[in-house]
Amino acid sequence: MSVKYTLLVIAVGTIAGFLNTVAGGGSLFTMPVLIFLGLPSAVANGTNRIAIMIQNIIAITNFKNKGYFDWKLSVTLALPAVLGAIVGSNIAISLPDDIFNKILAVVMIIILGLILWNPKKRLKSRDLELNNRRKIIGAIVFFFVGIYGGLIQAGVGFIIIASLTLITGFSLVRINSMKVLIVAIYMIISLLIFIINGKVNWLYGLSLAIGNGLGAFIGSNLSVKKGDKWIKVILTISILLMSAKLLGIFRL
Repeated sequence: MSVKYTLLVIAVGTIAGFLNTVAGGGSLFTMPVLIFLGLPSAVANGTNRIAIMIQNIIAITNFKNKGYFDWKLSVTLALPAVLGAIVGSNIAISLPDDIFNKILAVVMIIILGLILWNPKKRLKSRDLELNNRRKIIGAIVFFFVGIYGGLIQAGVGFIIIASLTLITGFSLVRINSMKVLIVAIYMIISLLIFIINGKVNWLYGLSLAIGNGLGAFIGSNLSVKKGDKWIKVILTISILLMSAKLLGIFRL
């Protein structure tokens, strides 16, 4: 990879890390860009997971230091997610590029709707009794979350936030701490499947990870409430254009 492409990937990672911190949906930006740079869809999918893994490890450390972690429940929900991720990842590595691109385009539009709906604001936290029934429902839900995470991954954070809010009623801080641990646990297995099958470009992945870390650092240290609407406008335009490109509506 040339120096200019390396810098481009780092820049894209920085934007994605920033978006993930202040609005969400960074992978909806990185995945199409990796594909447009010439990576096969499955390789782009696997490569993107390196940055996500590193980003979540950093987030886990931060939440742990702040004392927000709920290890027991997070691991309980992560186990069915791991099983789902095994299924989803094995499907992802065998999908033809054109089919995956179309699936990704449709998913991007759906997740865009979820971003604009914003579960962080729409769903209110409240104390719910985590009885066995809710735990069973949670296990079933997170099995399918794992399938989606293993197959696509992009936008899974919004799905997890909505799911955990409805199932547990916990505060968003606690939910976010659970989210990063659940994703990190199933991502270990998912990333391993992509690596074993040769579906990872390490240079792109590590460059992307550098950018993600930088973007997350910038985003977490800025007060951007006034910029949320602007960020969503840019994200909306970007997703619609990239979805149209993936669907073959136009060519660059």
